[in-house]
Amino acid sequence: MTMRSIYLDNAATTKMSSTAIQAMLPYMSETYGNPSSLHSAGQRAAEALADARKRVADCLGCSPNEITFTSGGSEADNQAIISAAYFGKRKGKTHIISTAFEHHAVLHTLKKLEKEGFEVTLLDVHENGIVTPEDVAAAIRSETCLVTVMYANNEIGTIQPIKEIGQVCRDKGVLFHTDAVQAVGHLHIDVKDQNIDMLSLAAHKFHGPKGVGVLYAKRGIPLTNVIEGGAQERGKRGGTENVPAIIGMTAALEDACRNIDTNASKVSALRDKLICGLSKIPHSVLNGDAVHRLPGNVNFCFEGIEGESLLLLLDDKGICASSGSACTSGSLDPSHVLLAIGRPHEIAHGSLRLSLSEETTEEEVDYAINTVTDVVTTLRNMSPVWRDLVNGKSEFVIK
Repeated sequence: MTMRSIYLDNAATTKMSSTAIQAMLPYMSETYGNPSSLHSAGQRAAEALADARKRVADCLGCSPNEITFTSGGSEADNQAIISAAYFGKRKGKTHIISTAFEHHAVLHTLKKLEKEGFEVTLLDVHENGIVTPEDVAAAIRSETCLVTVMYANNEIGTIQPIKEIGQVCRDKGVLFHTDAVQAVGHLHIDVKDQNIDMLSLAAHKFHGPKGVGVLYAKRGIPLTNVIEGGAQERGKRGGTENVPAIIGMTAALEDACRNIDTNASKVSALRDKLICGLSKIPHSVLNGDAVHRLPGNVNFCFEGIEGESLLLLLDDKGICASSGSACTSGSLDPSHVLLAIGRPHEIAHGSLRLSLSEETTEEEVDYAINTVTDVVTTLRNMSPVWRDLVNGKSEFVIK
């Protein structure tokens, strides 16, 4: 295969689809009015915004007035959690339950709330990367106002039993939020059927534009503003709506939902082939459950190497990959997700996340298997840590 760039970092962001781009163009050059303006150009934009809101709601199984457009998943997470916390506080409930391996948009918001007097319980995650409904039920107290559990993990791809967790929360009268940024467009979602009270999503994870997302909040949940300004989004999110991006997101979401089964079937087969190939590398381990995981997610730890060196050498050979969340890629600390599932620090440092899309080919997967195998071997041959392991001076952690 000729050397070219193979993009295997779709969990960080996806290539915008031609469907999304084409849908956006008229709203940048023709229907460019401010949807809050009363003149005809503004009202045409307002009509497009209302239409997009309904179409997004249809994809999620909710009502248009339960949809708030945001700048992305992080803002949606912030607003959902802060809103539920303040709503609970008015009723004397100041306890929040989450998990140890949430995205930092959730974890940092919870830290902020702790400084305001809220109590946060972070549930331990089992080694397979799954939180059980029983764990959630056991942690709920009379003063619990919110449970927030991500739908699918952004690093190891494990899918949580969302409907069952939602049912536990419903039975206990506790609001349930899920960060579904990695799941929307890749898994079937129906917020009513799955007992979801609040949900966050980001367009750029399913071939839409960056900088736009959605917060779904069930009717009756009062939203607290995190961005003050005008009366946009029913007064709950100040700032002129990014109409072109919202239209692009809507087109991408409909496209993803329409083809969800076909895409999942193709991508899952490639994922399983990649997992099978990388599993043959000695002293390697798949992170997260092999079955209950996103169609395109593959995450491995390789003993005796550093993830950063692995990424740089893979990039040199034309493979775009990641060691975890793009939001923390500048950090030298090991992944909090891998530590949460019990990986030791030295093993967590040697992680690799490869995330596929429906555009990934079998040829690219074969190249990835061979290249990762070669690069891991090269790095180990240079490593004094590996030499000590092979010579028996140290003991292997991954058998």
